[in-house]
Amino acid sequence: MRHAAGAGARPPRSSAPHRPAPRTLTGVRAKSRPKEDPERLTTHSLVVRDTVAQIEARVANAGVIASEPRFWTQVRHAALLHDTGKIAEGFQRQISPGGPVWGQRHEVLSLAYVDLLATAAGWSDAERLLVGALVATHHRALHPSASGVSLGKASLAQLYNAQTDWAEAFTRTPAPDGTEIVQVPRTLHRELLAWLAGAFAADPPPSTPGEPTLADRARALLERLLKTWQEPVNPEHGLLTVLAQGALTLADRAGSAHTRLQTHMPLPADYFARFPYAPHPHQERAARTEGHLILVAPTGSGKTEGGLAWAARQLAAMPGLPRLVWTLPYRASLNAARVRFQHTLTPAVGERTADIGLLHGTVAHTLLTQAVEDDCGLPSGSATAGQARKARVRADAMRLFAQRMRVSTPHQLLRGAVAGPAFSSVLLEQANSLFVLDELHAYEPEIFGRLCAAMRLWERLGSRVAVLSATLSPRMTALIDDSLTRPVTCHRAPPGTSPARHRLVLDDTPLTEPGALDRVRDWIGQGHSVLVVVNTVATAQRVFAALAGDARAVAPNDPYAALLLHSRFKNRDRDLLERALLTRHPERRPAERTRRGGLVVATQTVEVSLQLDLDRGVVEAAPVEAVAQRAGRVNRRGRHPDGPVEFRVHRAHSHRPYEAGAMDAAWDALTHLVAEGADTLSEQDIDRLLERAYATEWGEQWEETARKARDEFEATFLTFTDPLHDRSEFAHALGEKFDGVDVIHRDDVDEYRARTSGRNGDPLLAAGLLIPLRYQVLKTFDAHYDRDLRVHVADGVYDPATGLMPPAERETIL
Repeated sequence: MRHAAGAGARPPRSSAPHRPAPRTLTGVRAKSRPKEDPERLTTHSLVVRDTVAQIEARVANAGVIASEPRFWTQVRHAALLHDTGKIAEGFQRQISPGGPVWGQRHEVLSLAYVDLLATAAGWSDAERLLVGALVATHHRALHPSASGVSLGKASLAQLYNAQTDWAEAFTRTPAPDGTEIVQVPRTLHRELLAWLAGAFAADPPPSTPGEPTLADRARALLERLLKTWQEPVNPEHGLLTVLAQGALTLADRAGSAHTRLQTHMPLPADYFARFPYAPHPHQERAARTEGHLILVAPTGSGKTEGGLAWAARQLAAMPGLPRLVWTLPYRASLNAARVRFQHTLTPAVGERTADIGLLHGTVAHTLLTQAVEDDCGLPSGSATAGQARKARVRADAMRLFAQRMRVSTPHQLLRGAVAGPAFSSVLLEQANSLFVLDELHAYEPEIFGRLCAAMRLWERLGSRVAVLSATLSPRMTALIDDSLTRPVTCHRAPPGTSPARHRLVLDDTPLTEPGALDRVRDWIGQGHSVLVVVNTVATAQRVFAALAGDARAVAPNDPYAALLLHSRFKNRDRDLLERALLTRHPERRPAERTRRGGLVVATQTVEVSLQLDLDRGVVEAAPVEAVAQRAGRVNRRGRHPDGPVEFRVHRAHSHRPYEAGAMDAAWDALTHLVAEGADTLSEQDIDRLLERAYATEWGEQWEETARKARDEFEATFLTFTDPLHDRSEFAHALGEKFDGVDVIHRDDVDEYRARTSGRNGDPLLAAGLLIPLRYQVLKTFDAHYDRDLRVHVADGVYDPATGLMPPAERETIL
């Protein structure tokens, strides 16, 4: 871009400025698409303003938004003005096929029209500054990060400064042929002002001799914005600003994609009345609860249905059109939950299944980042292809927002609080929502604490929270209750909700020892279906290699006789595996008496979402919560014809990936339970295990760590004192601390590129190629970041049946 005065000699200027064919307002375009009749600036502005009304209908005046009566009015004003700078001749030429790069930011020139309309419509100075801030930042940050580190695009403060030649940028720009381009001819300017005045129901601002140029107005307002937002602001004011920014960027995306937000809620308000069976007492209590909820009930006792019944009750008591967000701890579990909801909830009229959103990590980040870019920076010669790609990206991004029900990980939601305009729409969509945090126990104390901080933020946004789990210790429930201001109702399933299902056996020998594997072989040979759960992917792959042949030998014609499940599968392969698992090992029917046979080897990813039911269980020791969840996949509803079945817990040879203290506390609690004569793993037994494990020094440290993480996370990430600064480094840090990273295998690079950017590309389809990894193991797979694809590329050996394995050790020559 060219901004600095004196950066090289100016080309000679002709005596008369170059005047292209007169352009009228009807010929001013906001987009390059559709190709046959690109969208007009006035049309786009009205569409975006009208889309704000859809967003207002959904979010309403929930939470902190209610404290600012003119919130939605100001967003509508910004919607009408956000693209007015596209009137510039440089922009109009650039979006033409093969047009030259303009090199300026249209939103900066738009500030001139904000200034003019603020005066004409009699806005307060505060409203002028807020609307100006929204217009200026709907594509990029106003200021760089406080540390000076930026992982995203340059801020406006970096692009426009004391060295900028404003007249050259926005008034008369030298052309390559030595002439000048008049950026906004006076006649066209007056025509746009008249149209805006009509849209605002105000008189057009009068033209007076010696009035500032558009460039002068834009510079003056930008300088005021930079000064106003440079120092920290009141946190509530900052939060409202980010929410307003999210409303504008969401309206801009939806308007650009011509996508309407859905009004249909797949969860019917009378969901509880439609129960196909007599509800359990804990489900009835959940359905009657108003406000925040904690529901603790055994696996297989209808926690999910209880959570849906709670959500249905809240819908009638909340304003607008609340959204339902169902979160799970593992990204690898998301699609199983989504498929379940698609087929059990109510589709809209004319649809075959319920439309449930799914927020994939890497693809969502790519779509949302690209969707807030615009045509200002497209390189000459590639504009047509780039604009077509951007049109598809906008449409795909909007598919992440259109639905009223979504399945996600909490990380994707929290990213909206820190990542600036690319993700501020995600934060806005968390207002007036219902959050069901399924299996909250699965998180480490740092992540548990951060989620408690998120709950506190969601409450400020007018949202409600339900926590579902089979295993919540008293320390966990106390921390949740302490983190929320409004009352939290806690319901526990009464004793006896689930029948006796297991005979608990502790084994000091590692599961990988020959004797332990031989026992599994014997069960398989007897026709039992066996679940083996270990703590690491590498161990799962080794155990599967040792046992799969035995299972296949017993059932040679069964393609699903042996199945392996862990996190390091491509999403599309994992979907196939989950369908195979659910088909091969569904919940046992009441009258079913036969032995099913077969082998399933898995890691902790089997602990959530999958309604599996196997005859025998062999697992590595893990924290109490994980052991209980693994048991919930064995004789799930207590219908096995043999009665309670053996569930064997082997002592692990290493504490990884868990904390050593958590493993020691769990093994000690299990040992005492068996010594006391209990071997059933009933809900009462699990409560005793949790109480004993968390009453230790480790348990006290767990609570202290979680509380500290909650408070630090809130202060660092969720306090909005600098809402218009670049926060990309914080988003990156959040990803490293909270979640893993999606990678593609090196053999899939070409396919991924075609799916994300090809002529018929669809980034959401590209999600099928992604493999979840933790940041800590990227080096193990020689992963590198591809800046063009915006994804990590990993090496290694990949097989659809066994997943990703590290590269074979390279031969060393001494």
